[in-house]
Amino acid sequence: MSLAVLLMLALFVGLLFAIYLFSQKSKTLSRTVLFGLVVGSAFGLALQFLFSHSPESINDVLSWVSVIGKGYVGLLKMIIMPLVLVFMIAAVVKLENQGSLGKISFISIAVLLFTTAIAALIGIAVTYGFNLSIEGLVSGTREAAKMSTLEGKAANVADLSVPQMLLSFIPENPFADLSNQRSTSIIAVVIFGVLVGIAARKVMLERSELADPIRNGVNALQAIVMNLVRMVIALTPYGVAGLMASVVANSSSNDIVNLLAFIVASYVAILLMFIAHGLLLSLVGVNPKSYFEKIWPVLTFAFSSRSSAASIPMNVDVQINQLKVPPAIANLSASFGATIGQNGCAGIYPAMLAMMVAPSVGIDPLTFEFILPLIGIVVISSFGIAGVGGGATFAALVVLPTMGLPVEIVALLISIEPLIDMARTALNVSGSMTSGVITSKLIKVR
Repeated sequence: MSLAVLLMLALFVGLLFAIYLFSQKSKTLSRTVLFGLVVGSAFGLALQFLFSHSPESINDVLSWVSVIGKGYVGLLKMIIMPLVLVFMIAAVVKLENQGSLGKISFISIAVLLFTTAIAALIGIAVTYGFNLSIEGLVSGTREAAKMSTLEGKAANVADLSVPQMLLSFIPENPFADLSNQRSTSIIAVVIFGVLVGIAARKVMLERSELADPIRNGVNALQAIVMNLVRMVIALTPYGVAGLMASVVANSSSNDIVNLLAFIVASYVAILLMFIAHGLLLSLVGVNPKSYFEKIWPVLTFAFSSRSSAASIPMNVDVQINQLKVPPAIANLSASFGATIGQNGCAGIYPAMLAMMVAPSVGIDPLTFEFILPLIGIVVISSFGIAGVGGGATFAALVVLPTMGLPVEIVALLISIEPLIDMARTALNVSGSMTSGVITSKLIKVR
């Protein structure tokens, strides 16, 4: 390891200490997270500038920096399944009206799908407004190398049917799903938790002497898991700094310039969808400004980690403690939102790609015969999209072949995926939280 690398690592350790000092003065997680994001981005830029002719040195530094960033993401992933399972069991056990669970699930999913349809419409409108097309997009060596892999994946994905997706939600092996072996494992664990909760309620009714022990045991487990969540969330500013350092240091300025129009259009569409979230929340009496201020730390982490699933613990914590959403609703909306109705990855992105590709195969994308089926397919295909980085690619590989469109554009845009995926993931998480808040306003549950 060279002296220059050691000096950069020492600088990064110093920046982490600066974040700690800032956190002691600020006492506000959102501001500290923002400070961590700025510090990490600045460090990434410094790496690019100082080691522009030595990518090996950048990789050496980032291999250690990733211990902070990826380590934090790993800790969050560690608590996802215990959080989902315990809180779903607790939610059912504590429900006074068990029938309300079905209403919560229905409304949460309905809001997620409705906002995904809006996101698809916005993606269509922005693509038209920016006059985007696949003309001028040149396939480079990196994109060409991805093409055969994506085409093979597209063939497998295109064979998925709605019944197969629904069957994949069944937790036939709960232990495998608790270890997150499938893209639908989170939904499967939600269902398993609900079933265990229902069984616990039946035992409480049939054997009254076990009611208090069950209730106390569930409360104890819930308190332990929640404290574990808070312990991990306290590390967010440091994790965000590590993640952003890697993202910025690995970003290519040439990629950004060559595809700048698509990047700008994507961010405009994402911004418009955030505004749509605010408008929907205002319709149920929620102040959009207050809402976005409270969820800022979650959005910042989702932006830097590119993982809706990893954001679940923070998502649930902020919904319950900041937005005052009942735990049952918070857990369902956060869990469903990680795999169903992702506004950015499953809504905006595939709709934009379909609009760009359609003219190349002789299809007019501005006809109702194209737009209405596109929106319907986008909404349906949003079921089961994995809540991790790359979920948008999976969504596109479902939508494009279903619409009879080629998938080459997915490979052509692979170089700038991380730059757009960060904002898309933040939008996905906002969509799930919007679903939770709206559901809590429409249905009263304790």
